[in-house]
Amino acid sequence: MTTEINMLPLVFNPCAPYAVRSTLQKQQSLPVRPIIPLVARISDQNASGAPPMTVREKSRLDKFRQLLASPNTDLEELRKHSWSGIPREVRPITWRLLSGYLPANKERRELVLKRKREEYFRFIEQYYHSRTDEHYKDTYRQIHIDIPRTNPLIPLFQQPAVQEIFERILFIWAIRHPASGYVQGINDLVTPFFVVFLSEFVTEDMENFDVAALPLETQRNIEADSFWCMSKLLDGIQDNYTFAQPGIQNKVKALEELVSRIDEDIHNHFKRYEVEYLQFAFRWMNNLLMRELPLRCTIRLWDTYQAEAEGFSRFHLYVCAAFLIKWRKEILSMVDFQGLLMLLQNLPTIHWGNEEVGLLLAEAYRLKYMFADAPSHYKR
Repeated sequence: MTTEINMLPLVFNPCAPYAVRSTLQKQQSLPVRPIIPLVARISDQNASGAPPMTVREKSRLDKFRQLLASPNTDLEELRKHSWSGIPREVRPITWRLLSGYLPANKERRELVLKRKREEYFRFIEQYYHSRTDEHYKDTYRQIHIDIPRTNPLIPLFQQPAVQEIFERILFIWAIRHPASGYVQGINDLVTPFFVVFLSEFVTEDMENFDVAALPLETQRNIEADSFWCMSKLLDGIQDNYTFAQPGIQNKVKALEELVSRIDEDIHNHFKRYEVEYLQFAFRWMNNLLMRELPLRCTIRLWDTYQAEAEGFSRFHLYVCAAFLIKWRKEILSMVDFQGLLMLLQNLPTIHWGNEEVGLLLAEAYRLKYMFADAPSHYKR
């Protein structure tokens, strides 16, 4: 594997030609950078360094800029263009608009941002000190335990400054939503927003970027925007996280019924080896496939989810069905319970990028329209 090759120590050989020796000496004197496994690379591209923009990509970017510069952004048109992916340069502003955090009216945006950011930090002043109170200390303790487990392979998320941001966001959300409170899995949902809003200030090597080096006001803006956009997302799927998580139970059941109609062979294969859908698909619903895909793929997936009506709830069901069928051959070749579960909990998506996500979404779209007249449980 390339990561192993990169990690081999450089051995200095006095007999090597001078040019080679000086290159080796120079490389050995450079500070050692942690090697980020491919699965943890945040960039859209799998290779380091983005290729030059194609004419088509430039034309798409221009179209987005035109829509965003309009006095009143046409949100329907913006959704239509965002479905097949949002250019990195305009993703932060587009996500703020599509999530309903920012108004379509361009003149009002600055004022709304200022007001919402101030409101979030008033919540911090009002509530955050209560994290040590008897009533809330268990919530805070669980958040504190879960945060270091969020993207453990990426140094960015192991920084104290970043972990403190996540703690505040999750604690404030939990005490403002007592019907569900904090549930494991919600911690993952902050990540894409945080990364996208951070990308306005960092162009490369985001995995190692020191967030504490940013001006405090910038850090605060990223934090507040991440809180509000995550809140908007959770408003649409809150029954996933209320007591006994009924939303997830219903969606897993709907997935099972959907797969039984789409691919009887897979469905019967699971029955034969006594694999329950809850054993693998609970996580797919609870974490919106974030544990199954590299972060760069989740970000691309969420471009479409925010462009699609009920993207994080109803459309996600079809994405999960398409994702399962994608591994049909591998699933049917496994002939024991243990092997099947191991496969389903560790699907090989490490090399996935925009192309694979695009194909997955196209298949999900096809399934959605093929089953548009299905019984009501498919429409949850």
